[in-house]
Amino acid sequence: MDIFGSSEPAKILVIDDHPFSRVMAVDLLSSSGYYVIEHDGVFDVFTTITTTSPDLIMMDIKMPNYDGFDICEKLKNHQDTRSIPIILMSVTDDNQSRIKSQQVMADAFMSKPLESIVLLPEVELLIQRKWLSEWLEQMQQVLFLISQAIEKRYAPQGKSRIRFDQLAQGFGKYLNLSPVEISDLILASHLHDIGTVVIPDAVMMKQGKLNEQERELIKKHVVIGEEICRPMQNRRGIAQIIRHHHERWDGSGYPDGLIGESIPKLAQIFQILDIYEALTSYRPYKQPYSSQEALRIIKEEAEKGWRNVKLVQQFLTFMQDQQHT
Repeated sequence: MDIFGSSEPAKILVIDDHPFSRVMAVDLLSSSGYYVIEHDGVFDVFTTITTTSPDLIMMDIKMPNYDGFDICEKLKNHQDTRSIPIILMSVTDDNQSRIKSQQVMADAFMSKPLESIVLLPEVELLIQRKWLSEWLEQMQQVLFLISQAIEKRYAPQGKSRIRFDQLAQGFGKYLNLSPVEISDLILASHLHDIGTVVIPDAVMMKQGKLNEQERELIKKHVVIGEEICRPMQNRRGIAQIIRHHHERWDGSGYPDGLIGESIPKLAQIFQILDIYEALTSYRPYKQPYSSQEALRIIKEEAEKGWRNVKLVQQFLTFMQDQQHT
């Protein structure tokens, strides 16, 4: 059953040099409605994988010209094929083979002869997981497009994306953040204001001071943005940044009035980067501040109790090091 409503059956590539084993797998899968492609594992395995773009690969670990473990590892380490689920198969069900399959990042290991009661639920789960991942990636691209449209509408000059990305990359490494955490900071810079899509233009583009009701309405954009991005389960750090990047260290921020370390670490880091970028960028209502002026303002906000003093000091030190290199 396809929860995403695709009219096309899932495409499964079975790679096995043993005809009997291969036919058995093909029969089991075909009778369950899958489109199955056979390969004897002798020549051009990688070409077949590239040209067929399967939704799942079932592969024997021992073949005349290929080693299933090696193929799996290469596929999982390649940008274009790493998302394809792989089930490794073997006539020997030993612990060493199972451990090796995990090391090469196979999604499952099964012993032959295959049993439908074991095989079919695993195949269904892996294919649905792959389609879900692809759907989430597509949704992420849609969110980026919406965010870009919002940014161009309300801030035609936009952000210096390259500068922000470089800053996040550099400061993230300085703080020993993981690659995923650094990536979350960069992606959040594209999406953190997406919640403003539901706020009327009369409020977003108002010239002059906002009244209390309008201020409260704008504050809701972080909660709305989190809700919009919540389905991105593979990037949960982004939703946290979006919700909490307006919190303040002393609890005077919004939406939850979090205090001190209860504010997610990435949100603390992001707000410093975002403030620096905003201060040093041109806006229709202001000229850009110099780097030194921006750092002074951020330091003053820390002294007021709005920012993590230790983190701000790390940012100041980082920026000073950058200016001297």
